[in-house]
Amino acid sequence: MITTQPKKMNVLENGHVTSPKGFIAGGVHCGIRRKKLDFGWIHSEVPAVAAGVYTLNAFKAAPLQVTKKSLEKVHKIQTIIVNSGNANSFTGEQGYQDALEMQRLAAEKMTVEVDQVAVASTGIIGETLPMDKIRIGIAAMGEENHVAAENFEQAILTTDTKTKHVAVEIEIDEKTITIGGAAKGSGMIHPNMATMLGFLTTDAVVDAVSLQNALRQTIDYSFNMITVDGDSSTNDMVLVLANGTQGNEMLNEQHPQWAEFVEALQFVSQELAKKVAKDGEGATKLIEVNTFGAPTEIVAKQVAKAVISSNLVKTAVYGSDPNWGRIICAVGYSEQPILPNKICVSIGDIDVVKDGAVVSFMEKEASEYLQNEVVKINIDLQNGEFGATAWGCDLTYNYVRINASYRT
Repeated sequence: MITTQPKKMNVLENGHVTSPKGFIAGGVHCGIRRKKLDFGWIHSEVPAVAAGVYTLNAFKAAPLQVTKKSLEKVHKIQTIIVNSGNANSFTGEQGYQDALEMQRLAAEKMTVEVDQVAVASTGIIGETLPMDKIRIGIAAMGEENHVAAENFEQAILTTDTKTKHVAVEIEIDEKTITIGGAAKGSGMIHPNMATMLGFLTTDAVVDAVSLQNALRQTIDYSFNMITVDGDSSTNDMVLVLANGTQGNEMLNEQHPQWAEFVEALQFVSQELAKKVAKDGEGATKLIEVNTFGAPTEIVAKQVAKAVISSNLVKTAVYGSDPNWGRIICAVGYSEQPILPNKICVSIGDIDVVKDGAVVSFMEKEASEYLQNEVVKINIDLQNGEFGATAWGCDLTYNYVRINASYRT
């Protein structure tokens, strides 16, 4: 697990999903939403080796099913299309056929193989796609006035308040390799594989099986360690494309710089995941929970996720209330092996529990710390060598307002 920027990596200022060589992206307003951009695409100049992870929700949306089936068949993607405003989920056979039509029309428009088109949708569940509007979006793909990474990032948003993007550079085989990414997510965020929609790109040459392994590994330390509201969507999907345009030696587990590549991929994933958590519906603060001293990595992760998922912890942070009892409570119901007489808890640098006992602290000082935009909660179990980090956000009145009227 990494929690800081790798030393041999350069974070690009205003980096995007198209920062890697050979990728373009764009977005248009096709009419699904009233005014906002609502149809976007990413395209690689050559077929890209690809990998994906998908929601474990039993009701997997039609576009996810189509994408997963195609990717398992050819292990390559050249074009990704995404619409917002309609999830095409729980729409039966009609929804599946609509997703197939989206895939076919995009393949014809971009002159690529049908199975090398990935389809994604996000928005309201249970309504069939307005295919007349989808066709308008597909017809506009690739037109120069619509090509811009920022357009794509805007087109995939739903209740998000801001776009989420990042890109980094690393040197591999004396070539500059770039990894970029874009994501959307604000509500219905609780990881059960990954979460929301995430798209990663790189111009590196990477073995397909190794890329899938790397994605799963990085997901477990990034998108799988965030929560906003405890709901896992039917449409959650993260894809990574490696188009190989930089011509490095094949990256796989035997390559001497494989660890550096995975570390950079994980950094991009973590940065996107934190942006999703920080932009949670109605959120005003990013919460970071760090666990230390756990007997296993699983224990460290489960404790961190129990605390970050607690609505009582989230509301206390919103109210700048240093109610450490809520943190202890969440640790206790994490169903992990805890030694109560050893646990230590701090809010930022302020110790509130030490060796299982309450520490005298200035509540005013702790309350002032909780007013920061980023709040860190540290938990030392003193029962091993493993640690983990999870991210979430505070729970506010505005979250209820947004979701009380989401459909209407």
